[in-house]
Amino acid sequence: MVSLKPLAEQVVVITGASSGIGLVTARMAARAGAKVVLAARNVEALKSLEDEINGGRGEAYAVPTNVGDEYDVERLAQAAIQRFGRFDTWVNNAGISIFGRIMDVSTKDMRRMFETNFWGVVYGSRAAAKHFAERREPGAIINVGSFFGDRATPVQSTYSASKFALHGFTDALRMELEADGMPVSVTLIHPGRIDTPYNEHARSYMKRQPAHHGMIYAPEAVADAILFAASHPKRDMFVGSQAKMAAVIGGIAPRLTDWIMERIMFRNQVSATRPSRGREDNALYEPGYGLHERGTHEGFVRGRSLYVQATKRPLVTALALLGAGLAAGAVMRSRGSGRPRRRAQDWQPHPARVAERHSDVPLHKSGPRPESERPMPANTPAPAEKEARPLAPRRNGPDGSAVATTSPTGVSHF
Repeated sequence: MVSLKPLAEQVVVITGASSGIGLVTARMAARAGAKVVLAARNVEALKSLEDEINGGRGEAYAVPTNVGDEYDVERLAQAAIQRFGRFDTWVNNAGISIFGRIMDVSTKDMRRMFETNFWGVVYGSRAAAKHFAERREPGAIINVGSFFGDRATPVQSTYSASKFALHGFTDALRMELEADGMPVSVTLIHPGRIDTPYNEHARSYMKRQPAHHGMIYAPEAVADAILFAASHPKRDMFVGSQAKMAAVIGGIAPRLTDWIMERIMFRNQVSATRPSRGREDNALYEPGYGLHERGTHEGFVRGRSLYVQATKRPLVTALALLGAGLAAGAVMRSRGSGRPRRRAQDWQPHPARVAERHSDVPLHKSGPRPESERPMPANTPAPAEKEARPLAPRRNGPDGSAVATTSPTGVSHF
């Protein structure tokens, strides 16, 4: 197990730091006492953020960087080392998206997005791993993926493909560093839908403006997961139950997931009323507007992710679930205690009662007796006995004559 420094003692490099998740992460890290190296294309926004953090109680260093350029990323690593002597955590957060059907999006746009979303992560991870190998000290590489990297979606096909590539690269990198005995923690963050300017920075081929619907998480929830992983080795951090559900259900029932997404994801990723921004009004090739943490979505925002909190404290979560289970069992038992408890033998059929004496046998069924069996009133003369008549012999012969027969008991009779 890799032992990482407390966040307050770290130097943290954050790409995509000028807006959204990167901006919130940088501010939170600085408030926690970490020294932050800020990287993004928007020079003006980076300078403002650097002044903001340094003007408070934090320490920041801005390095304008295009993560799609390998030389720029290597320069970023060297700038961090020259300023602070080292870095302890590298966060690959920079990303961009494209909204449009596969046959509508140009391959030029697809390649440009991969330069940021995939190759930017490759360049940053290699620079960080090289630095940690030279120092032979523990460090953390944190790659921000997406729940669309676990389960693809229509409309954002290129974005999903780039995140699938990022997820695969991250897993392979982790295994190789572990096999080499490197003291490096490699964490993959799986955010769900997050309230950032992500949709405003994306290139849109749609008629209506890209927008999230339904439950959306605040960027602070992702920043919380990132900064926890910076000081606590974690393989994966899912932000929001929707992110975990997408990974699980998509793996268990992929065809059913296809059917569901085909019916909801075409309309669930665009605004119901707003027209789309212009095709050129985006951050795919040029820096987007900076210093905005939130976006313009049409859902409701949750301040934090309970799934992140459960991942941060697995023992407490397990004990809480155990306690809840025991409490539920106690309630069920208390509800059942008021009812008479049946013994096992009560469920067996009762054998019919056998009379021990002849007098125990009932003479008649319950209910009124028949008229003939009712007792006669006093002074009523007894009925005269009928005269017994001899039985006529059986005429069982072939000619009608009486023939003696023998019963099974040996008694002859006619």
